[in-house]
Amino acid sequence: MTMSKHVDEVAPPPTGGRSPRRSVLFFAFAFAVIADPVSSVAYAIEAALRALDGDLALLLPTMSLVIGLVVVITANYWQLVRRFPKGGGAAAAAGRAFGPRWTFLPIGALVVDFVLTIGISIAAAASAVIALFPDLAPLRVPLALVLLLAVAGLTWFGHGGRLLFAVMTVAFVAIAVAVLVLGFVSPHSAGAAPESTDPGHSPMLAVVLAFPVAMALATGVEAPSTAIAQLGQLDDTHRRRFGRGTLALLLVIVGGLTLLLTALAVRLHIGIPEEDSTQIADIAHAAVGPGWLYGAFQLTSSLLLLAAASSAFQAGPGLLKALAGTPERPGVLPPVLSRANRHHTPYWSVVVYVAAAALIIVAAAGEEQELVLFYAVAVFVSFLVGLVAMARFAHREGKSPLMWANSLAAAAVGFTLVVNLLRGWPVLSLAATLLIAAGLYARWTRAGRPTGIEDVESRAEAG
Repeated sequence: MTMSKHVDEVAPPPTGGRSPRRSVLFFAFAFAVIADPVSSVAYAIEAALRALDGDLALLLPTMSLVIGLVVVITANYWQLVRRFPKGGGAAAAAGRAFGPRWTFLPIGALVVDFVLTIGISIAAAASAVIALFPDLAPLRVPLALVLLLAVAGLTWFGHGGRLLFAVMTVAFVAIAVAVLVLGFVSPHSAGAAPESTDPGHSPMLAVVLAFPVAMALATGVEAPSTAIAQLGQLDDTHRRRFGRGTLALLLVIVGGLTLLLTALAVRLHIGIPEEDSTQIADIAHAAVGPGWLYGAFQLTSSLLLLAAASSAFQAGPGLLKALAGTPERPGVLPPVLSRANRHHTPYWSVVVYVAAAALIIVAAAGEEQELVLFYAVAVFVSFLVGLVAMARFAHREGKSPLMWANSLAAAAVGFTLVVNLLRGWPVLSLAATLLIAAGLYARWTRAGRPTGIEDVESRAEAG
């Protein structure tokens, strides 16, 4: 999921050596952009354990496989940042590799992904609050809807706050590290040793079938490749450095937190949680007990999840605004979606996302685990298109090793997508992606196929 926060308030000079202001800009940019994938740790590990029917013995191999695939996807976006330093991500790659009509497939996937990011992040934030205050459990759906409206309301005041989002991310990471240290060194308690389970098939097959569910952890990996479009005050070289530095930071933090929390869950025998808790809350409680550190962990995790939802509330409506165009350059969506207030917030586009997110929150009864499978489908369409496009570029340029590497990565992403689709209901995410892509393509055709559609993501971020 991309972030859409302006950073002019900390903009460094466009050229020259490293400066304190550029360091502040990188901090604000990187830690805000990775808020979404870091927040995914709150529900991805539990999703894998549920897919394993609670078999803790297989949880660490499963999450290790997940991180392995995240590395593969990150490597592809590393290439995208090099090729498109002005932003654009998979949409720009698809348009230039296969023609502008293919741009609409990753765009459709991102429109759906932003809705799901808002829905699952809000639901997970509500779950974090309920784990801290169990008496709120009967109010799960109303609580989630109140949080949704609160986050949406904040978008009225525009794009500011990147530094605040970065601080939220850092705060969560710092508290999580403290929980991990205490959990491994002197845990407060441990759960009962889990009973052995019989998955009905080999452990290897169980892991292969379970890991795609937890690939929700990979959502947000694409963010740096599009968010660098916001850095218009930097030249291409520095935008590449920011984008790649953010990808590396994302991989280290998300990978490290995921594997360490998974290992701690196994060590302390933290299985599938009770109805009014989450696995990550149970891990923290077992590690440090019910004191202030546990409360801080729950508070920072809920704020981080709300930050992820807010980022999607900036990026999603921003994308619709870019698709609607301007009076000078009409787009493919109704102009009403580009109407903005004095803070440059496209308020009707925000309303569209509020309505869509509220619908899925109510349909899922405010349970984030009900949405995880849907979440790990739409964005994987974008991943797949981006990988195939990069393989096409490598083939054109005669870079056979790179072509084969991207092709194998595309096969792995395709396998993940298919396994999740075979679970049934997640096919709705794919259907929504295809319908939106087809509708946008039809409107683009009726509009006379205006040029520059490949750059709509970079325009949305830069806008």
